[in-house]
Formats: sequence, structure tokens, C-alpha cells
Amino acid sequence: MNTDEWREVHDLHHQGMSIKAIAAHLGMSRNTVRRALTFAQPPQDHRPRRGSSADELAPAVASLLDEDPEISIAEIQRRVGWSRSRNTLAKLVHRLREDLSSSPESFEGKPFATPQIPTFATSFIGRDRELTALRTLLGEKRLITISGPGGIGKTRLAVEAASEFRRAFPDGVRFVEIASLHSPTLMPQTVVDGLGIASRDRPEQSTDDVVIEFLRHKQILIVLDNCEHMIDACARLVSKILRYTTRATIVVTSRETLSIPEEHVFAVPSLPTIREESARAVGAAMELFENRAAAVLSGFAITESNNEVVRRICTQLDGIPLAIELACARLTALSVQDLADRLDHRLDILTVGNRGGPTRHQSLQATVDWSYELCTPNQQQLWARLSVFAGVFDLSMAEQVCGDDDVVPGEILDAIAGLVSKSVLRREESLGRVRFRMLETIREYGAGKLTSADAEKMRTRHLRWCSDLVRAASEAWTGHEQQAAADSLRGNRANLRLALQTAFSNPTPQMIDAAAEIASTWFLWSSAFSVREHRLWLTRIAEIDRAPSVRRSRVLATLGIVLTMQGDRAAANEALDEALLLAGPRHDEATVAFATQSKGLCTYLGGEFESAQNLLLDALHRYEHLPGRTDLLWTLHIEMGMFYSSTLDTARAIEHFDFVRHQAEQSRERWMLSYAIYGSGLVALVNEQYTDALRYALESLTLKRAFDDVVGTTLVTDLLGWAEAAAGSAERSAVLIGAASELWSSFGMQLYGSAHWVQLRARFESSALAAIGDRRYLDCQRRGAAMSLPDLVEYALDELGQNVVEGESKPVVTSTLTQRESEVARLVAQGLSNKEIAARLVISHRTVEGHVERVLRKLGLIRRHQIATALG
Repeated sequence: MNTDEWREVHDLHHQGMSIKAIAAHLGMSRNTVRRALTFAQPPQDHRPRRGSSADELAPAVASLLDEDPEISIAEIQRRVGWSRSRNTLAKLVHRLREDLSSSPESFEGKPFATPQIPTFATSFIGRDRELTALRTLLGEKRLITISGPGGIGKTRLAVEAASEFRRAFPDGVRFVEIASLHSPTLMPQTVVDGLGIASRDRPEQSTDDVVIEFLRHKQILIVLDNCEHMIDACARLVSKILRYTTRATIVVTSRETLSIPEEHVFAVPSLPTIREESARAVGAAMELFENRAAAVLSGFAITESNNEVVRRICTQLDGIPLAIELACARLTALSVQDLADRLDHRLDILTVGNRGGPTRHQSLQATVDWSYELCTPNQQQLWARLSVFAGVFDLSMAEQVCGDDDVVPGEILDAIAGLVSKSVLRREESLGRVRFRMLETIREYGAGKLTSADAEKMRTRHLRWCSDLVRAASEAWTGHEQQAAADSLRGNRANLRLALQTAFSNPTPQMIDAAAEIASTWFLWSSAFSVREHRLWLTRIAEIDRAPSVRRSRVLATLGIVLTMQGDRAAANEALDEALLLAGPRHDEATVAFATQSKGLCTYLGGEFESAQNLLLDALHRYEHLPGRTDLLWTLHIEMGMFYSSTLDTARAIEHFDFVRHQAEQSRERWMLSYAIYGSGLVALVNEQYTDALRYALESLTLKRAFDDVVGTTLVTDLLGWAEAAAGSAERSAVLIGAASELWSSFGMQLYGSAHWVQLRARFESSALAAIGDRRYLDCQRRGAAMSLPDLVEYALDELGQNVVEGESKPVVTSTLTQRESEVARLVAQGLSNKEIAARLVISHRTVEGHVERVLRKLGLIRRHQIATALG
């Protein structure tokens, strides 16, 4: 037993876990657990060290890989002075690269990427002492609240600490922005989104528990940024996380402390204007001023002539970073002396009430007031109106929502440019697109400048803009602009949430109509919201808008399909029955067809095949007279293909899948195409064509990476796991099925709560279980269940099994195979299934599975279909 194992046993025992549970959790005997508990200190580990002769180079190699992930084996060999076997060194490098690729940081820039720590273009100045203190606290405390007034640099300090110390957290660092959140009920869901996982929610399980399940034993650092407006909801969730997890560390940035027992408050001081060691030396605040001023005025430097003036400015601004940055932005029009003089005047006349706030906050208010007054009237008015946006916005959004006779759309570009130059707006550029963001303090200030009438007008326009956004996405959903539409929905998630919340705060018929148009768009769960959140919005609209109408029928029909995906069939049928009852007499044929289709799917998943077929065929007939609903027609064909796969009528199933595939390829659509390709894989699986099933599943999963489609990704992952089991890759199958099982919990019941789908999975599970045994199977399942969505997709699409190291072909050593293994390998390469190989060689099916597993392991492969390539 090593020190880590001893410590984990003691930690779990202190949490109240029984000896039996600890043994099961850690995969050791109960006697070993009991023996560990008898030691007050970790026992001496006398076991001989085993491993590669190159292991002692691991720290040096890891450092080189960290500096340059693309560094070659030859260069590493030269840099570390390795004179022994290059193959041994290559194995070490390969292992370390795998370790690095499993960390959340490796997924930057990919569509399923875990939200990353923000980066800043400007340098980090004057907080070395605070960083050192935070390092100590992060080793001792599980909850640290970085507190202080707005603009003091709480977020920047948290980001730097998270970046600096991320290596201390093996399960990674997550940054969750709370600033744009407006409803406390969405706090847990926002944290789920920020963790980079699908919402681990079951219909009967709270989202709090979803977060806890994911974090229960992870050594991870979570930064919750700008929590003061959600302080109660944040305190409740954080308390629960700390109570029911073991190793998660949380850093909160907030103007107000959480006031819970576990909290350690770290108050961020102002930047000093002088150094303690010398009353004349430049302090951190002045260093910041010099750095930011130089960005505005090329060549600016603190000299003997301006030293005292700069010191006076920084002192008057209380050393608050945001205030200093806003002041420096004015140097385009003022000298340093002019700036100091104007600050003197503004601070003297300022009187601002601030409930319980520190004096420094009044100084920040003075700076923002002054910045506001330096803007032109047009810029001031636009500043106030732009506060209606949550998160980010672009020029087009500003023109459409904020432009009218008072703020002429044609002048908004110049006004935005002026606000950027005054540091009121932050400019962000990604993938060739420029967007803008307001600091929360500045956004709140702008909102306070709106009259009640103007604020209402802006909120109404914002809601209408969001409604138009969703309508445009719906119109583009089956064409080549689908990806752009999905990206737009995903990028405006915060705006969509705010718009819906606005409608509920003032539920006039016009507001609810716009909200219903947004929420009743059936595919929002694939791009804008999680399934659970989509259900939440639909349910709230249905509760508010109870009058019989076409609008209500459409909301209920969409709610019905969302409930069906969650496996909540009783509630789904209730919603769909009412939708049909309302839509029929009002001659809303599109809603009748959609509700009929969804009811057919719900019935099929419930195992009533005959009734389901009648409903699905009825819906198909109705769509033939509704040429404008291509999106729903395609989904119906996918559902019918799945239905006929379940009835083993694979010829009819492939007709439906091929129909969608042809149509999608013609229109350059990708999302429904991924489902059609998945369907081809499902048919191949039913027909025992396992190599084809693997190929189709991987192709489908590759397409799904561009969307936030947790439902479809989970469905494809399960298919891939089944195909791997059937093809003889039992360990890989267990990992994938374990990951899929956990993902199903993100939005409802396993495999839609469908008994016959669950039975199908059990068949392949039992095959993999028999091949590798209970213990190994459970270990692999746990590994899969612990994966985040990026981890899973990267693992599923991994190509490390193709025997390539540093771009050079790695020779396959077939001499390590026994005669029987070579014989089995050749038959696998010919495309024979395990069942066919068993018949050919007159041996048991299980014996063949064992041979295939050993062949894969000896050849360093991952998937069965790679054997043919390996054998040449």
C-alpha cells in the first residue's frame, strides 16, 4: 500500500464511508482497508519499483512537452542527453502526451471544449504578494472568497491564480461566469454549463445533485466569478458542494461575502502607490498607470517631472485598477496634469450613496461618472441602451436593438468605436468576428441612466430581437447555413435567457407570444439550452399561458418531445394529447403532425410497436401535405428508421435513413446528416456488420462535434460501445458504455427509459463483461463515467492505435503473437466476425474474444478494424 492509497482510505473513512464501501470504491480487499486504518502514518512502501529505465527523466520530458507539445523524439533525446534505447524514450513520451491530452486544457478551440480560463491582452501588474498568499490558501482551504469593490481586480487575480496553480489540480480548472445570470433558479445549471459537462440531471434529481455527482471525488478548482447579485443562490450551492464532495476547491469573486462557515475571505487591497521599502519608489498602482498609459500614448513613461502627478492621480483613484485604466484612456485628450486637475474637481463634488459599500467603491463610481460625462451625448445614450444585452453583442445587434430616431443606426458604429476607446466597451475577436462586452459595473451604471420608459422599450426590442434570431435559425436549420445558426444560438445563450426572463417579469400577451416563439422551437436543446433548461422554459410558459390557443398547442407539442427524450412518457402523453386537442379544431396542421409524430415516438419507446407504427405513418402522411416542415419530416424519417431497426425490418429502416442522408447531403446540412449516418450504423449493428457499425458511428460522432447535441452524442456513444463489444474490443466498449450511461443521466432516463433499448444494451454489455471479467469491466465503466463531454469525444475519436509515433511508421511485431493468435488475426483482417471465426476454427465464441483482445494489446491497437492495416 502506498501513501496515496493510505491517505485516500483515511479520507473516505473520515467522511463516514464504511469499510466495505471503501474497499469497493478503491478496488482493494476489506482486510487491506482495515490494515490501513490501523496506521496513524502512511506505511513504508517496500515494494520494488517497477517501470521503465527512462522514468527518472519524466519530469524533464514533461517540462519539454509543456513548452513545446510538438517537439520531436529526436530533439527530446538530444535535450535530455538520453543515450539508451530510443524506443524506451518514445514510450515514455507517448505516455506523458496521453496524460497531457487527458487534461481539460487540451481541448481549447474545439466545439465541445470545456470552458477555458479567460486570457487578457494586458500584463498582470502589482499582485505578486496576493498570488503568494492565494497559493498558501489553496493548499489549506476549500473555499476562498476574493472580495472587494467593483473594479478592484478580483476577477483578474482569480484568473491569474487559476492559471498559475492549475498544475496542482489534476482534474483541471473551470471558470464559471455568473455576471450575466439573472435568475437564482438557474444558478446550478449555469455551474453545470461552466463545468463543461452535460447537465447530469434526471427528472427526479435536482441540478444541485448533478453538480455534486460530477465533483464528488474530483481534485478540481472552480472559479465562480461575479456572484454578488446571486449571493444567496451561490452560498447555498457552494455549501452543498463542500458538504458532499471531497476534493473540490472553490474560489468565489464577489463584492459581498457568502457568510457561510467554510468560507475564508481574501480581501483584495488597493494597489499601493509607493513601495514599502522606499517612500519615493514607484508602487504597483503607478506601474499599472505607466503600462496602461503607454498603451494609449506610445512611449509614455514615468519621469522625475511627472512622478508626483502620477502618484497623486493613483492615490486619488484609491489604487483601483479599473479606475486607473479608465483614467489612462483619457490621456488621448488630456495631459497628465490636466487629468490630475479634473480628477480633483470630480472627486470633490461627488456624493454617492452606497448601502454598506466601502469608500473605495465611491471612488470607482466617481471615475465611471466622470467617464460618462466625457462621452458625447450620442455615446452616453448608446452606453445606457447597450446595457440591455447580457454577455456579448456585435455591431449588428446594437444597430437593430438600440437604433431609432434618437440613436441613428448609421451613427452607432462611430459611437461604439468611441466607447471602445474610452474603455467603456471591451472588444473581443474570435474566428474573424468582432464582439463587444461591458464590464458588469459599467453595464449596471448604464442601465441606471435609462428612464423607465426607455428601459421598457429596450427590453421589448431585445426580446423581439431574440425571437427573430430563433426564427432565422429555424429557417436556416435544414440548409448549409445551419452551422452558423447553431453558433449564433450558442453564442447568445445569455441573451436568450435574459429575454425569456424579461417576458416572465412582464407577461403581457405580446411578451408571452415572443417568449413562446423562442421556446417552442423544437431543436433549441441541441444548440441554445440543455434539455432540462428547455423543459423549464416551456413549462413556465405553459403555466402562465393557459388560454386555449394555437400558441399554447405549439408550446405543449414541443414540451411533449422534450419530455419524451427525458423518458417521462406519462407527462409527455398528457402534453401531446392537449396539443392535439387544441391544434385540431384550429386547423393548425403543422402542430397536429408534429404532436402525432412525437406521440408515435413516445409510444414506440414505450414498447407499443403496432400503435406507434400507425401514429408514425399518420404523421408521415400529414407531412406530405406540409412542404414547409422539412426539419420535422427529416426527424420523422430518422425515428421511423429507428423503429424499423427495432422490429428487425432493416431494409425499411435503411430506406428512411438514406432518405435523410441524401436530402441532407444535397442541402449541405450536417446535424440531421449525423443522425442519418448513425442510423446506417444502427442497421449495420443489427445485421452483425460490426466494422461498418464502428465506421458509421465514428463518422456520425465527428459531425456532432460541431453542435451542443448531448442527446445525439449520447446515442452515438452507446452505439459505438455496442459495436466495440461485438467486434471484440471489450475494454473500450466498457469505457464508452460507462460514459454513455452517465450522459443519459444528463437529460433523463437511460436510453429514453425504453425497456427494449435497455435490453439491447444489456446484450452487448454481457458480451464485454464475459470477455474481461467483473473487476476490469467496472474499472473501465468508472473511467468512462468520469469523462467530461470533451474527454469522451476525444477518446472515442482517438487514433493512437494506428502505430504512428512522431510521424514515423512504427513496425508491427507479429512475432509476439502465438500461432493461434496469428490465425485469429488473419481472419479478423478478412472481415470475419467473432462468431464466424469460432465456427471456422471450431472453438468457443468466448475463446475467440480472448484471442482478439490479446492481439489488440500485443499489436498496440485500440480497435478491431485496425488489425487489417497492422498486418499489411
